[in-house]
Amino acid sequence: MHILRLLIAACLPALPLGAAEKPRAIVIFYADDLGYNDTSTYGCEKVPCPHLDRLATEGLRFTNAHSTTSVCTPSRYSLLTGEYAWRRKDTNILPGDAKLILPTKEERATLPSLMQQAGYRTAVIGKWHLGLGRGEEPTDWNRHIAPGPNEVGFDHAFILAATGDRVPCVYLENGHVVGLDPADPIQVSYKTPFPGEKQGSTHPELLKPHAHSNGPQHNCTIVDGIPRIGHMSGGTAALWKDQDMADRLTEEAIRFIRESAAMDKPIFLYFATNDIHVPRDPHPRFVGKSRMGIRGDVTVQMDDCLGRLRAALTENGYGDCLFIFSSDNGPVINDGYWDGSIRDCAGHNPVAPMGMGHYQNGKLTGGKYGIMEGSTCVPFIVCRPGHVPANEVTHALVSQVDLARSLAELVGVEVPAGALPDSRNELPALTGKNRQGAPYIIEQSPGRLLAIRQGEWKYYRRGKQEHLYNLSADPKEEHNVAQQNPETVQQLYRLLQRAQEPPQPIK
Repeated sequence: MHILRLLIAACLPALPLGAAEKPRAIVIFYADDLGYNDTSTYGCEKVPCPHLDRLATEGLRFTNAHSTTSVCTPSRYSLLTGEYAWRRKDTNILPGDAKLILPTKEERATLPSLMQQAGYRTAVIGKWHLGLGRGEEPTDWNRHIAPGPNEVGFDHAFILAATGDRVPCVYLENGHVVGLDPADPIQVSYKTPFPGEKQGSTHPELLKPHAHSNGPQHNCTIVDGIPRIGHMSGGTAALWKDQDMADRLTEEAIRFIRESAAMDKPIFLYFATNDIHVPRDPHPRFVGKSRMGIRGDVTVQMDDCLGRLRAALTENGYGDCLFIFSSDNGPVINDGYWDGSIRDCAGHNPVAPMGMGHYQNGKLTGGKYGIMEGSTCVPFIVCRPGHVPANEVTHALVSQVDLARSLAELVGVEVPAGALPDSRNELPALTGKNRQGAPYIIEQSPGRLLAIRQGEWKYYRRGKQEHLYNLSADPKEEHNVAQQNPETVQQLYRLLQRAQEPPQPIK
């Protein structure tokens, strides 16, 4: 039998680089608005996350890993395309009816399409927020919608079109609204209310106690007792229940895992949970499970989903799994609703400064929408037993834009010219073999302000003012030392300018 195997192997074509080390499963678990210090894993004792703790114990925990941007749409764009989102004009926070901003796989290779080429069955489950359709005319939610995730490179897609606080409040499976009654067609508008529409501004008595809006943006159509951004009518049978969302997404991911195992296929799963994004409406079994109110409770709910996914992977033969956990941007406490998060995160003192009592970024400053380190420095854990060090911490500098090329290297697939233009192969850093990480990374705020990180230094220019911080000595970015270090300012300024030039093909 041994000789027969050798003869068969001799007749097979040579495996591409890395193919012998291909994991049977690759999973990216992408949390939403989760801060660096929002879980027990990174030091928050008030929010127990035993499944995330276990992932860190079995893997490599990063302290200096970054999303590319401090808001969701551009971070997701960069992760899946290997391209900085600021190279395009239409990659800011998208409305729920926006056109697709990702290239289809016929136009340019993306992370999921490269995983397909490597033989993986691919899926996206959860929050999408990257647009659907071509946008030549308003999206018709009552028909098949394309292009979308399937055309980008996902074999299976079960998604929210945008965010939990935006209409349409329905799930889509492979381009179709799930559970839609044709006799009750969906209409969506981000400009004009529909006749008879019940809005948060006109019917506050219909709102859940923790779902009152803190401004006009989140005060439109009421769905499941929560006012949303935008206007929607119809689709009653298809509307989601917010308290069931985490379970529904997890069940769909487990279904994908089981179906793939029955097909004997390796998998690439991009699981994009809505937690801990607003509206925060945890299932009753998680209420009170943290000591930080509703925001902490949905974090515990997120951790439960992670544990169930990992159990399903093991039970279905995907024990050899590269599991990556991270978040799309830094944290935000109050982001549209008076849900008690300011009080709960401020030590039950309603007049205390935001974050007092709970430092959602630990020693860092900033959060969602900003440019400071807490805006993009996110929790990041990589686990693959036998291939990634267990129970270790690394300070390597890592950016999510580099995941695409690193994973392509891992599975041995060639990246076509022009694809993943800003992504570098940082697989040695992701697997603990290199503890330095990227030579530099670029961070972005939604206003397209760019900062550059290199070593201990961080630089950006706001208007005419130069900003330079030594993060090893000043992690809170309280002391601008640009005037004292003119050579470093000029060096980083030139490097940032060069980085903004059209990217050259990566060899």
